[in-house]
Amino acid sequence: MEISILLPDLRGGGAERVNLDLAYEFARAGHEVEFVLMQARGELLEEARASFYVVDLATPRARALPLALARHLRLRRPDALLAAMWPLTVTAPLAQRLSGHRCKVLISEHGILSAQYRDWGRFHRLLLRLSASLGYRHVNSRIGVSAGVAADMAALSGIRKDAFEVVYNPVPPRAVPEEAALDSADRLWSRPKGARILTVGTMKAVKNHPLLLRAFALLDRPDARLMIVGDGDGREALVSLAQELGVTDRVIFAGFHLDPTPFYKTADLFVLSSNYEGFGNVIVEAMACGTPVVSTDCPSGPAEILQNGRYGLLTAVGNAEALSRAITDALEQPHDRDALKRRAADFAPQIAARKYLDLLDLT
Repeated sequence: MEISILLPDLRGGGAERVNLDLAYEFARAGHEVEFVLMQARGELLEEARASFYVVDLATPRARALPLALARHLRLRRPDALLAAMWPLTVTAPLAQRLSGHRCKVLISEHGILSAQYRDWGRFHRLLLRLSASLGYRHVNSRIGVSAGVAADMAALSGIRKDAFEVVYNPVPPRAVPEEAALDSADRLWSRPKGARILTVGTMKAVKNHPLLLRAFALLDRPDARLMIVGDGDGREALVSLAQELGVTDRVIFAGFHLDPTPFYKTADLFVLSSNYEGFGNVIVEAMACGTPVVSTDCPSGPAEILQNGRYGLLTAVGNAEALSRAITDALEQPHDRDALKRRAADFAPQIAARKYLDLLDLT
């Protein structure tokens, strides 16, 4: 069977990585996979091109997508079309109908749309609800990457909750880092193990890195170091905040790394300080390395991954004092690192891929 995966592009974000990992599993199951991109760009583009056919629709604006995608579907005639992230999730069924080609359409949302677009104005909220109500009704399967995301999809669209499936993101086990990579990460910490605190993620508002910096500044641990792996438009503001808080000499801005595994492996604790998450792949990545986790109890994903605190501490969103206390507790208490690794294995790519293929009836 031929499966087309529709994405805006292949930047190094969570949804893009998820779909690339799914593609590998679909190919292992014997299916032919192609990526159909609004724009062929991004950090993961060359990796995708090495294994899959990549189509560049060259449509930077969403309003041009329906006709461009319809033309491609008429030409390529795939058996299934997978679309991730609004507005692609509501555009895909429209394009499929315009194409006249009958194929199964599966959509997946990777974030809490009502929160993501909360401040975009009344007209945009109306557009979001209307498009979800119309678009979601004309697909074969609807997936939320967590129970919270699925519930949000149902609320936005007015479609009953049992019409949505929850399929957790696939998080593949990373290759064991070479000694040189581990040594390089170790040197960057410039401090012995014991209070190495790590976070990984793009520097955007939803990740609330300022909260983490404020919590870090409250720690009564002068030996502690905070490393932020990731980049983005918010970097300059974070550097300024670190200076204001007087922790510049103890915060390491490591930049973007395609494979952050050496940092997980050399850290003592991973912390996620987000206001909301669709899922939280980085939590699973940390656990797979046996690294303990502290996370804000944000909607949605972290509590589901950590099973409401069984596998890591959860704190209130936006509360720097509570987050600081949780970090202190996590650094001081023992952890069953093997149990963390076993829990991470529950999110193996083959499990998610099998659920997608079952929904498409392609197993």
